Amino acid sequence: MTAAGMKWYVLRVASNKEGQVRAALERKVKIEGLEGRVGRILMPTVPEKKMKAGVLRVMQRKLYPGYVFVEMACEDDGSVNENVWFLVKETTGVGDFIGSDGKPTSMPEHEVTQMLMATEKAEEEPTLSGLNIHKGDQVKVTDGAFESYEGEVESVDERRGMVSVIVSIFGRMTPVEVGYWQIEKVE
Repeated sequence: MTAAGMKWYVLRVASNKEGQVRAALERKVKIEGLEGRVGRILMPTVPEKKMKAGVLRVMQRKLYPGYVFVEMACEDDGSVNENVWFLVKETTGVGDFIGSDGKPTSMPEHEVTQMLMATEKAEEEPTLSGLNIHKGDQVKVTDGAFESYEGEVESVDERRGMVSVIVSIFGRMTPVEVGYWQIEKVE
């Protein structure tokens, strides 16, 4: 998981600047030739499907907003190399290391494992956030051509964000396909 002789540290960074800080750090490490002292720089995100203006989009949601994780080599006494410390601290958007007495404290191994597992899991298929509709649920159509109709969910297509609902039209049970944002559960 963690490279030999390296430990993980957490940086507080400016809100919504995590990606810029990560890119700047990677660039500076390369320019200064410190690849042997700085390993991976992570800003874990989770892909999430969201509907915007009727279009299904995949967005990246940050798992730890306001933080960037840096894998760095330690000195024999467990401290961070001075050149690396200044390189990180002088990067625009970096607040401070998480630690005590102004000294960076490495992450406990179990927290590193959790963070890395969350990062790996995030690379799987994105989920449709906010969709809590399942086959058999009673729903009411709140928008579109079938507004105010009530029925039972027949199927859910998370990939497209569409729900098939069986409604009664002129006394006949008819399946209609609507966007998940066009229905609400009936309790």
